[in-house]
Amino acid sequence: MTDAVPAKKMENNSETEYDSSLSIQAFLVFVLAVFTGLVAAAYVLPIWLPALASSFTGSTPKAFWYLSRGAGFVSLGLLWISMLLGIGVTNKMARLWPGIPPAMAIHEYTGLLGWFFAGFHALILLGDRYSHYTLVQLLMPFGSVQYRPTWVALGQLGFYAWFIIAVTFYVRKLIGKKTWRVIHYASFLCYLVLLVHGLTSGTDTNTTWAQDFYWITGAGLLFVLIYRILNSGKPARNPQANQLPVSEGPSRVSPVKESPVREGTASQRPEILQQR
Repeated sequence: MTDAVPAKKMENNSETEYDSSLSIQAFLVFVLAVFTGLVAAAYVLPIWLPALASSFTGSTPKAFWYLSRGAGFVSLGLLWISMLLGIGVTNKMARLWPGIPPAMAIHEYTGLLGWFFAGFHALILLGDRYSHYTLVQLLMPFGSVQYRPTWVALGQLGFYAWFIIAVTFYVRKLIGKKTWRVIHYASFLCYLVLLVHGLTSGTDTNTTWAQDFYWITGAGLLFVLIYRILNSGKPARNPQANQLPVSEGPSRVSPVKESPVREGTASQRPEILQQR
């Protein structure tokens, strides 16, 4: 893992391409570490907090449902931050703050971390005794029949699309830049699908704070996206445009007239000095 994100100019393009700050080995370690941390938290926190343990082990445990709801909002919030930084890198807004390399690294990490929270958002429901979800129902789109199967399936499809978008960043050299860019643009559709999933299947949708969250994040991303589209239509500044035109015709150089040299001058200088 590196501290800075290397950058290089793309061929025949004015945009700048930034490489990942994670190698494939570091990516796998990151996956394992986050997954282990989430699983350990589900088992260790009840031991440290007895009041939370009663919520997990009661006749009608609600902690699993609360954790799922909270992880869903965290996941969508991290995806929103990742997309804002991604747009900021493409339209150079990230140069103002926090800088292009840090913005690219945070864009990458928040996207991965948000995907893991989305997985935790689904898998933690295995412990909920009210919904009685099975692992197959949580992993297979349209397999859930307990609660709003169509809108829950949108979240499942968005989860898998998110995974594909994240993985293609590390196989960009194999699939090509054009293919990677087309797949990366699908992140906007992925965000829209997950936003609809939260609005239609979330039990907190009618609350004021949840509606404010959806409005602020959705409208903010839309504003930055529109600014990116309008800014991309402006012609790029060419510093050579202000230079004076150079005539293509052959330049005429006036011959330099050499001053005539008087004969005997150089040979007479020693005699003149001796006379002085």
